[in-house]
Amino acid sequence: MNYLEPINQTKLYELDHYFNELVRLYKKKRYPNKILFSGQKGIGKSTLAFHFINYVLTLNEIHKYDVNNFSININSPEFRTIQNKSNTNLINVDLNEDKKFIEINQIRELVINLNKSSFNSKPRFVLINNIELLNNNSINALLKVLEEPNENINFILIHNNKKILSTLLSRCINLKIYLTHKDSLKISNQLINKELNKVISNDLINYYSTPGEIYHLVQFSLQNNLDLSNIDLKSFLKILIEDRHYKKNNFINNVIYSYIELYFRKLNKSFLELINEKYIYFIRRIADTKTYNLDKESLFTEFNEEILND
Repeated sequence: MNYLEPINQTKLYELDHYFNELVRLYKKKRYPNKILFSGQKGIGKSTLAFHFINYVLTLNEIHKYDVNNFSININSPEFRTIQNKSNTNLINVDLNEDKKFIEINQIRELVINLNKSSFNSKPRFVLINNIELLNNNSINALLKVLEEPNENINFILIHNNKKILSTLLSRCINLKIYLTHKDSLKISNQLINKELNKVISNDLINYYSTPGEIYHLVQFSLQNNLDLSNIDLKSFLKILIEDRHYKKNNFINNVIYSYIELYFRKLNKSFLELINEKYIYFIRRIADTKTYNLDKESLFTEFNEEILND
C-alpha cells in the first residue's frame, strides 16, 4: 500500500482553512455541486477532497470525521470502503495506468453509474483527478453530465494548473489552492518524519517544490541508494540523465524538466547572460516536448552535453 496516496491519507496538513471553508458552505447549504480544486500537483488537493468527502459521509456515523484535528477516523466504514474502491457514494475517475488521457469510455461508465439508484440517502460524490488529461471526446461527454447533474450529486474536479477548456471552467466554482514555500517544507518534514535538510541538500530544494514532489524524491533516493544530503544540482542532473532514470520512472521526467529550469535560475547572473540563447532554446524545447510528446531522451542528452559538460 502506498501510504502517501491521497486515498490513504488520514491527516490533512496545512490545508485546514480550505477545509473549514468547505464545511462552512456545506452547513449553510451553499456548497456548490460542481467545484474545481486548482493548484500545483502535489500540494494536497486530492487529499483535501477525500477529507471533505469523508466529513460529509460520516456526519451521522459513530466514527465521524474529527474536525478539530482534521483527521479521518481509521475505524470509519466509509474510509475503508473508499480505500478499497467499493463505496457506493463515491465515483473516482483518474488516468488509467499506461494511458496519456482520460478516455471517453471512463466518462461513459461514470454516466452509467450515476444513473443507478443509490443504496442510501447520503450525498454522492464524483471525484475526477487530472482533468487537464481529459481528451476532447471525454470533455464533451463530461460537459453534458455537468450541465444537468442528477439530484444529490456533487462533482469535485482536480486541476493541476494546466490549460483546460473555458467551457469546462465556466461550469464550476474554482477554488484555488496554494501553499507557501514554508508550508511545503513543513508538510514535507511531517510526511518523511525527518528533518528535510538532513535528507536533501538545499541545492535540490526548488522554491516551487510541493510536498508530494519532495516525498517522491526522497523515496526515489532510497530505492536507488542515492545520498541526496550533500549532492549539488548539477551532479544530480547528470546522474538522472546519464543513468537514464527517466526511462524507468515517470516522476523523474518532470523532476528533470523542473531541475533544468532551476539550474538556469541558479547560474551566476553574468554567466547566464552569456548563455541566454541556450536558456531560451532549452526552455522552449521543454515546452514543446511536453506539449507534443516529443523525444525527451534527445532533449536530456543535448542538455547534458551542451550545458552540464560545458
